[in-house]
Amino acid sequence: MVFSLSTIQAKAQSTDLPPVQTITSLDVSRYLGTWYEIAKFPNWFQRKCISDTKAVYSTKPDGNLQVLNSCRLSNGDISTAEGEARQIGAKDSPKLEVRFAPVWLSFLPMVWGDYWVIDLDSQYQLAVVSDPRREYLWILSRTPQIDLSVYEQLLQKLKQQQFDVLKLELTPQKP
Repeated sequence: MVFSLSTIQAKAQSTDLPPVQTITSLDVSRYLGTWYEIAKFPNWFQRKCISDTKAVYSTKPDGNLQVLNSCRLSNGDISTAEGEARQIGAKDSPKLEVRFAPVWLSFLPMVWGDYWVIDLDSQYQLAVVSDPRREYLWILSRTPQIDLSVYEQLLQKLKQQQFDVLKLELTPQKP
């Protein structure tokens, strides 16, 4: 197997990064409701979404969260995906796991993905979510748009956590 120098450097760099830091605590009851996607790292499961991406979180009877994601497709239709999230650790843990696989597969660890809240304003109006490997990143807001200066401040915080902010894609919102 042949590796290029850039591949070896990229691999070495990814293992040298400091751990992703989450917020100190998360009040899930304040996190519930609608969050609009402002920007994201491209990923395979949202490849058909072209605009109006949002997530709605609500409490399930078992204490876990129901997650309802939606987005607009190129033909104008709205696509939805229903999932479940659960906190890992303490009741105020900012580390959650989410799954969109069928319930009958929920016993398999691989169907659960990390959902770590790594930034959140005190008013619970703006959040940043990632995973411990920096593969995924979402900037979320309670409103469909945010002020450019606020976005720039978030980018600076993400750079401090060693995220490649050049990979972020802004999410269009239909007027």
